[in-house]
Amino acid sequence: MVRPVIAGNWKMNKTVAEAIDFASRLRNALITPPEPEVIIAPPFTALHAVAELLRGSPISLAAQNLHEAEKGAFTGEISGEMIREAGCEYVIIGHSERRTLFGEGDERISRKLRAALSADLRPIFCIGESLREREEGQMQNVVERQLKEGLNNLTAGDISRSLVAYEPVWAIGTGRTATPAQAEEVHQLIRDWIAGRYGNEQAAEMAILYGGSVTPKNIADLMRQPNINGALVGGASLDVGSFIQLLGY
Repeated sequence: MVRPVIAGNWKMNKTVAEAIDFASRLRNALITPPEPEVIIAPPFTALHAVAELLRGSPISLAAQNLHEAEKGAFTGEISGEMIREAGCEYVIIGHSERRTLFGEGDERISRKLRAALSADLRPIFCIGESLREREEGQMQNVVERQLKEGLNNLTAGDISRSLVAYEPVWAIGTGRTATPAQAEEVHQLIRDWIAGRYGNEQAAEMAILYGGSVTPKNIADLMRQPNINGALVGGASLDVGSFIQLLGY
């Protein structure tokens, strides 16, 4: 059985002091390790300080992005090695905001996935369709294309170290959420695709997360679905009380 995962993506929020305060309060609340694996993704500036505070706790750390090169003249970018050194175990790749606001396409996202794995980071690979694509009946084509192009050249071993997050773009930051049935349909599609490409074992063991306006009010219904193994949470992860509620479903 796949261990559930709740990951909080803070996006461009929280100073170092605010991040330390949140992480300290979260750690103190989780004296007994919760059932789900807990991951938080602060901004780059807070990673090292939060990593030091969380050392020895059941909380893992993720970065929100990385550059695909190991080093070089890429002003403002961060490499996988730098992220790993800062204390991260995970990195979010292909988030819809990176795709839509910063023009990251499937080919570049694929390179980032390989860079993350080469740096011994576990990627949280995000995919999902826009509202227009869903209304035009293109959801399956979009999701399968993103899987095929993004995971291109990855091995079964790489897949075993990766997580997938389905985030319908129309439900991110809008207050709209896919119904549990809608989300489950896509999660089943993803698992079936992974099974067809990499085998039933990898598919059965992969954590597939849902992301899109997840809150303490709707998470329980989502988590009851057989192929939803957790959540990639945005706004509701910024308040420590709300985030702790999510961990108990």
